[in-house]
Amino acid sequence: MFLTVNPDDPTQRLDLFVASRCELTRSRAGKLIKEGLVTVDGTPLKASSSLRPGQKVQVNMPEPAEAAALVPEDIPLDILFSDDHVVVVNKPSGLVVYPAAGHYDGTLMNALKARFGSLANVGGPLRPGVVHRLDKDTSGAIAVALTDEAYYTLVEQFKARTTSRTYIALINGRLKENEGTIDAPIGRSPHDRKKMSTKVSGGKEALTHWRVLKEFPGASLVEIRLSTGRTHQIRVHMISIGHSVLGDRAYGRKIKVEYKSKVVKFPRQMLHAATLGFDHPATGERMNFTAPMPEDMLNAIKALEAL
Repeated sequence: MFLTVNPDDPTQRLDLFVASRCELTRSRAGKLIKEGLVTVDGTPLKASSSLRPGQKVQVNMPEPAEAAALVPEDIPLDILFSDDHVVVVNKPSGLVVYPAAGHYDGTLMNALKARFGSLANVGGPLRPGVVHRLDKDTSGAIAVALTDEAYYTLVEQFKARTTSRTYIALINGRLKENEGTIDAPIGRSPHDRKKMSTKVSGGKEALTHWRVLKEFPGASLVEIRLSTGRTHQIRVHMISIGHSVLGDRAYGRKIKVEYKSKVVKFPRQMLHAATLGFDHPATGERMNFTAPMPEDMLNAIKALEAL
């Protein structure tokens, strides 16, 4: 994998740059660098090395054998709800949902295995009970089934679009209208297989509804509702209309807002899954959950309000 250090990338140590751009943990990125699997302009450097715009970073990602079983890990979790059927977690930014190439530990599923012990048997050996997901750097409400019956019931609800999900995002610039809908199919980008795009043929239906909550100099706070659940849907749809999610280093790469003599920087993509609603898989009762906004987003909003 070849990465170019962009002028709008923050000044970073090599390990932080690799972790951010490859969606790895810092320790995993540091291990790759130590093993000589990362080079800068063809030369291996230390993890603490500083990067300059224009430099080429090559990351040779090994493909280790997939772990055979989910390993329990004692990781603190903010549990919004749990019973014998389902658990709803307010996932923090930086926590990967389930093990995959690049991060085989330290995930939400490792934490749930330690917390609950018995999980669903369906969904995959490393993601039992996972019926939907959030990106690593997206915070907020996520539900995981604890039994096979709950898993199948929740999967059907997501497929039938009877669940409800709202997100809060800080985006670059100001929209011309107060609300709107983005109806643009999404598919795998032909130029970068790790990314999604609306500029593809044969993409899957994707529908996103947005509403402006507040405007700032050079930025807006919006509420977003999803009618579909495509990979990176919000991030891809917002950049498609010229208003990327602030702090999104993969798509928009707009990591700061400058106004007069003030600068507001964004440590990660400013996207939070604020609410989640579904029918309880056993009782059928409608359940709605709200995940409090994390401190980094609250601080970013306060900083924008002060511009």
